Amino acid sequence: MNDPIPNEMRKGPPRLQDSVEPIAAGAKPHEMTDPDDIGDSLTILAENGDAITIYPAASTEVLLGRILSVDPELPHFVLELNEGMQIPPGEATFVTWLRSAKLQFKLSQEAWTAQPEQPHLIPLIFPDKCLVLNRRSSARLETPLGVYFTASFVMNGKPHELQLYDFSLGGVGMRCAPRDAQGLHVGRKLQRVRIELGEDTVIIADLEIRLSRTYRSFLLGEQVQIGCQFLNLSPMMQEELARQIDKLNSRMKR
Repeated sequence: MNDPIPNEMRKGPPRLQDSVEPIAAGAKPHEMTDPDDIGDSLTILAENGDAITIYPAASTEVLLGRILSVDPELPHFVLELNEGMQIPPGEATFVTWLRSAKLQFKLSQEAWTAQPEQPHLIPLIFPDKCLVLNRRSSARLETPLGVYFTASFVMNGKPHELQLYDFSLGGVGMRCAPRDAQGLHVGRKLQRVRIELGEDTVIIADLEIRLSRTYRSFLLGEQVQIGCQFLNLSPMMQEELARQIDKLNSRMKR
């Protein structure tokens, strides 16, 4: 196998807040079975250094790693575990974000044999299939320029107000400076969030954080992008949200 080409733009080792939950029971992902498609997907993950969350069947511990390299000719890749982590024998589920979709696959080894003198590097064979679930089950609408859409809530007794960058019938996307993102990790539930969509629409809803990632904005510097899913949104609030989306869509088409 060819040695991986160093990529100076790759991210650092994954952190706990980079972990991704498995695809929920009842979701309807589609299957990716073509080895070329699987190889292309793993190559994108390797080039970006994106976090891979590993759920061993024999343990409750959540492990983190990333794809180090993908063989250009054979269906082989190398998994790079975070330092000190080991996968217990048996089956494990691997979950990550690939662009706008959640990617999940399973592999099983009686012993997850590492490369000689490199216990954090594990050579593996492509999975037979991957499950792919689009993150955005409903179309999202970017918030219009010049109108300040916000989400306000209280967490651990501290008030927060974050700017929205998009929203849909399924959830909202928020952004903030890293100092304001402490405690806003994947899986956190936010109760009674006041969502202001322009001057005349306010929605009160519970949210669950499903995505958290850092990026650099040309104007704002380092920012944290936080994607949230609505929980138990009432039919009345759903109708109001749909009305606001239709209103903004009509305005943008003029």
